[in-house]
Amino acid sequence: MTQTLILAGDMNFTGVTDPTVPFASIGTELRAADVVFGNLECCFFDKPDHDPAKREGFYAPTIAAETLVSAGFDVVGCANNVTYGEEAIMASLARLDALGIGHTGAGANRDAAYAPAIVDKDGVRYGFLQRTSAYWPKNQQATDESPGVAILKGHTAYRPLQDDLAPNRPGLPPEVVTWTDAQQLTAYRQEVEALSDEVDFLVASHHWGYKTEILDYQIEIAHAAIDSGAAAVLGHGPHFALGVEVYKGKPILYGACNLSFNLGHSEAHLHWIGYFAKIQTDPDGIAEVALHLVRRTAANETVLRRPGEETEKVQNLIAQSEQFDTPLTVEEDRIVMFRRG
Repeated sequence: MTQTLILAGDMNFTGVTDPTVPFASIGTELRAADVVFGNLECCFFDKPDHDPAKREGFYAPTIAAETLVSAGFDVVGCANNVTYGEEAIMASLARLDALGIGHTGAGANRDAAYAPAIVDKDGVRYGFLQRTSAYWPKNQQATDESPGVAILKGHTAYRPLQDDLAPNRPGLPPEVVTWTDAQQLTAYRQEVEALSDEVDFLVASHHWGYKTEILDYQIEIAHAAIDSGAAAVLGHGPHFALGVEVYKGKPILYGACNLSFNLGHSEAHLHWIGYFAKIQTDPDGIAEVALHLVRRTAANETVLRRPGEETEKVQNLIAQSEQFDTPLTVEEDRIVMFRRG
């Protein structure tokens, strides 16, 4: 039996009062898939006089959650830097539960936040885990006693340039070095491995990154997830479409950018081009992975874009994916990153 899984990036519904608008154009495409997953970068929480600029989290009207239902979402990830505030987190998860939408990455305590979401579709079990490396260090991480998000901590260091031709000159910009916390990465490997024994297809989703560069710790986490049993890795967070990699025959999307994002504190939140991945599976595994470009309109509607309409972005994707020896095949309405021979 052939099935289709769609993996999408960031979704923020702050200010959405008509849930039929954001996915009016692509809803048919999404609903045609067997399973749909994306990163929910907001909380469904009605708070008077909410100001996202105060860094208290992006709170969307509870009615906006119906957008996910209309588009056929089965599961969302909630581990990210704007799933913030104990009351908001619990209200948002309750809203998702009431609508029958699964979630992973946030919860009432550590066990709940780190727990996977599992979807059974016609006998095929899909497992989803989400972690975030972008979070506020005060009162956002889930603990044994308090609500919060599931994290996987990364570290940053600044190293003087090691090139033999680099001059010894004080003030010369250093090389930025990143890596994942070793203890937490070991625990993460064990969590992925344990879930892979319970499901047929495991998606490791991660909120990470900084602007347009794919950093070392992102590659480290992605490879660790695949090595431990994940069938696909979905990255999101920087609000830029980043390159992809086929690693050991499994797709890694380093940055899917956005699927719906209408309010924020920078131009990247409004004028963006993202993609979602459509993964075709059969009893032999992954048959094909294709990327479909999307863009936001002024009316906050997400629309499909042909590669020929976004040539600069496509060339950037091709160039960034080349570093992973992953060629992309550009077709009329999609970009194929993997097709089983």
